[in-house]
Amino acid sequence: MERILVIGGARALGAAVARRAAQDGYDVVVGARDVSAAEVLAGEIGGTAVRVDLQDESTLAAVAERLRDGVDHIVTTGSAPHDVRATELERDKLMAAFMAKVIGPMLVAKHFAPVLRPTGSMILFSGVVGWRPGPGSLVKGVTNGAVEYAVRHLAADLAPVRVNAVSPGVVDSGTWDRLGDDKTGLLSKSAAGTFVGRHGETGDVVDTVMWLLRAGFVSGETIHVEGGARHRSA
Repeated sequence: MERILVIGGARALGAAVARRAAQDGYDVVVGARDVSAAEVLAGEIGGTAVRVDLQDESTLAAVAERLRDGVDHIVTTGSAPHDVRATELERDKLMAAFMAKVIGPMLVAKHFAPVLRPTGSMILFSGVVGWRPGPGSLVKGVTNGAVEYAVRHLAADLAPVRVNAVSPGVVDSGTWDRLGDDKTGLLSKSAAGTFVGRHGETGDVVDTVMWLLRAGFVSGETIHVEGGARHRSA
């Protein structure tokens, strides 16, 4: 049975990946900063829970040591949004955003390289905003864009372990529920901005992740799951 560590696996897209992986027969390790939430999900799917905080390198080292008998795949969905214009940037939040999307995954590679099996993979998460600049998207855009370059270089460093990224568009994964009634408008606008005429669903992203786990001849790539939105004029 292949083992998969899902970082950020206790909520939203991460939890959906963890659930599907369990259904598909993987040994799932749910990694999250909130270990109690990870334990709840792990109990539901027959997995294991560990505390992983991409802002705290010591947790990465501890989990790598705990899983030293081998890991086949790592999926990291962590993020720390700081959606403000340049004049409103806060240094600590800026650093947290880079830690979650770029620096943290690089440190994951550092600590897990010795335990990742050579036929395995790492999957990072980017996002369509990396290719669609707009007011207030500076931090998210730059960090998401950086992921594309990170996977190319990590693929070279970790070879033959494969390293790829998934870059979703606007997906109704639960992330946008905080908008209340405004969520409907956001999803409608997103749908109008795609070639396929709809917004994304969680399953669209999870299907892509599961394909990449098995795509043994794909490495150093960013797979866009956004209905062609980045090709449409703003």
